[in-house]
Amino acid sequence: MKTLILYLTTDGQTRKIAEKMAETFADCTLISLREQPQIQAEKLQDYDCIILGASIRYGHFDPILEAFIQQHQGLLKSKKSAFFSVNLTARKANRNTPETNTYTRKLLARIAWQPQYVAVFAGALFYPRYQWFDRVMIRFIMKITGGDTDTRREYEYTDWQKVTEFAQKIAKKL
Repeated sequence: MKTLILYLTTDGQTRKIAEKMAETFADCTLISLREQPQIQAEKLQDYDCIILGASIRYGHFDPILEAFIQQHQGLLKSKKSAFFSVNLTARKANRNTPETNTYTRKLLARIAWQPQYVAVFAGALFYPRYQWFDRVMIRFIMKITGGDTDTRREYEYTDWQKVTEFAQKIAKKL
């Protein structure tokens, strides 16, 4: 069974999660939608399962995500499919499921494609890597939401066991 993992990442954590998931599948291809936003339907047709992952930045998914879903919704509906979102809100236990994560819930309500499997993973904070504006804004957001604010540090909130379990759940159904 051939699996395709498509991802959109801002700082690299979604790519890292996609790479971890890919380890579960015997025949898996990883593609960045930022690098190949116009992937052809014929190429997608070659895969038995399509997994789509995207991160949130300042409360929004990258517009490439919804454009891709809209363009390929018929094909996505015809395949085994999954979606995972990556965001800092998911660092909180009451915001780390598709039902409790506002970003994921709103996206799924807006789109016609409804993947068979959905997960939400906490991302990472890379304060030292951010430009000044992003560092200040993200620190402000973290301060008002009770998060980590030491801009000299990096924080990884991703639960790697949860990532592995999600990939294994999909792989069992293939």
